[in-house]
Amino acid sequence: MSDLFSAAGMDAELEGKRPLADRLRPANLAEVVGQDHLLGPEGPIARMAAARRLSSMILWGPPGTGKTTIARLLAREAGYEFQQLSAVFSGVADLKKAFETARARRAAGQATLLFVDEIHRFNRAQQDGFLPFVEEGIVTLVGATTENPSFELNGALLSRCQVYVLRRLDDAALALLLDRAEVAESRGLPLTTEARDALISLADGDGRYLLTMAETLLNIGSAHPLTTVELGQILQKRSIAYDKNREEHYNLISALHKSVRGSDPDAALYWLARMLAGGEDPLFLARRLVRMAVEDIGEADPLSLLLANAAKDTYDFLGSPEGELALAQVCVHMACAPKSVSVYKAFGAAMKAAKETGSLPPPAHIRNPATKLMRDLGYGKGYAYDPDTEEGFSGQNYFPEEMGRRVFYEPKGEGAEAKIKERLERWAAMRAIKS
Repeated sequence: MSDLFSAAGMDAELEGKRPLADRLRPANLAEVVGQDHLLGPEGPIARMAAARRLSSMILWGPPGTGKTTIARLLAREAGYEFQQLSAVFSGVADLKKAFETARARRAAGQATLLFVDEIHRFNRAQQDGFLPFVEEGIVTLVGATTENPSFELNGALLSRCQVYVLRRLDDAALALLLDRAEVAESRGLPLTTEARDALISLADGDGRYLLTMAETLLNIGSAHPLTTVELGQILQKRSIAYDKNREEHYNLISALHKSVRGSDPDAALYWLARMLAGGEDPLFLARRLVRMAVEDIGEADPLSLLLANAAKDTYDFLGSPEGELALAQVCVHMACAPKSVSVYKAFGAAMKAAKETGSLPPPAHIRNPATKLMRDLGYGKGYAYDPDTEEGFSGQNYFPEEMGRRVFYEPKGEGAEAKIKERLERWAAMRAIKS
């Protein structure tokens, strides 16, 4: 009997040493928080589990949102054998062994759910290796990834899988996890209400990270509820999730560019700050701001191009963090500036015409009469020097004679382009009279 009590005590001790996040893993799909769109009564994954017939799928979402837990519970509730591989630690031999084991199970009437964590880390050839086994139904593949599957996974593999997007956990879901942690530990977190909210904010949507921080606080203990300041002294803020060469990079720069284009200085500043806080190269942002100046603002506010280049030079001179203020200043200026793509469109049309018309020569009167022979051939003959004309405008033709006159630049009439539009319309009328 004493041996039985000793074994029970040892099991309890080992259970207590398991990480809190592991001990709080949900026992069924209904207990998974924050993914009701997939696991609620009408959610596609919940319905598959209830029918006990699974399709291969890719679970795509941020860290700490429950991808591994969902796969494990899905296998249990659908009656599949769960087999797990990590693309980080597994090679071809591991895959072959997994498929052979699954084939043997299938012959015995047992289905296999093969869960592959970080599936995007397998190369293209390894990903292709899944195809025949998925097609034959030897395994039901559940892959987990934090990266955009359309960029990281083979099209052939994607065509055989449903892609389900897991959402970052919102504050309500994270608060529920803290409640469960306190119940499991039979004690409350030593935090004021404000510090508890700050702890949730520190997690940045990652449930596993939240529980790790909560476990640290419970292990440290405190004689009094910690304030937000005291919490910050114990726990470090998590680094912002940002990959400078992956989808998050492109999503955030797109958000910045479109906020400037959409004339929203507040949103533009937010996305600029997000990228800088994530460790983006400020000179990359400076280059993108220069591009915005010429692409979206153009002649409506020519000063934007000068300011964007000046901001780049300022950052070069001051560095971080002082130079980042120059980027913020030009970001706000351009968000508030009038917008025009007239030059952008005009240049595109001119390039198209240049490719279509080939090597048509300029009209003789604007060719360079550099030699006597050229002058004898009529180069420069009849050329009018516009600044010397009474109206400062001659109205002469400057297009190839075989081409005829084209209109590429059509100013929108916003900002500085309003005066340009008025001037061009007056010149067009004068040209019509003179022709």
